[in-house]
Amino acid sequence: MRRFASIAAILILTSCSGHDAPPSTVADACRMQQERPHWFSAMKDTQARWGVPVSVQLATISRESSFQYDAQPMKKVGSGIFSRRVPRSSAYGYSQALDGTWEWYMRDTGRSGADREDFADSSDFIGWYMNLNSRLNGVPLNDAYNQYLAYHEGKTGYAKGTWRRKAWLPAVARDVQSWAERYEQQLRLCPAR
Repeated sequence: MRRFASIAAILILTSCSGHDAPPSTVADACRMQQERPHWFSAMKDTQARWGVPVSVQLATISRESSFQYDAQPMKKVGSGIFSRRVPRSSAYGYSQALDGTWEWYMRDTGRSGADREDFADSSDFIGWYMNLNSRLNGVPLNDAYNQYLAYHEGKTGYAKGTWRRKAWLPAVARDVQSWAERYEQQLRLCPAR
């Protein structure tokens, strides 16, 4: 009985927080779609508005935040008992959008109330950003590899090739591409809802 009460309390607290916990698996797009249908509705709206495929959005969010609404990159400063964790940058939320870029997005789209902790807003941000990159740098919207490089480095950094000086980044972008392809194949085979 105590165990049931504890589980019920956790479920109530989670549902009252207004945020979703990460899905039970990130390897199965169909299962994620069953668990978080509102996420997929939002990503389909983003695809319709900005042209960025759901699979590319999923792979980007998975890589950037592991589907954590409050994700923030941290670094350790100091040493020993005086060490502490501090934000590495202003990147935050599902999309890991930087403060300045998020503010630009809100001004450009008129979405002044957009919130980086809101999945639908983060999905729309990714669509907006990748669509802008496509227009400025000619990167196809379904090219998860190059879209991710530009997402990480910024549109200007991508155009200048700054990612070439980061030996680790192309491997990360290839991983995003691989997940986007996997998600695309899975989504084609998901049972009709």
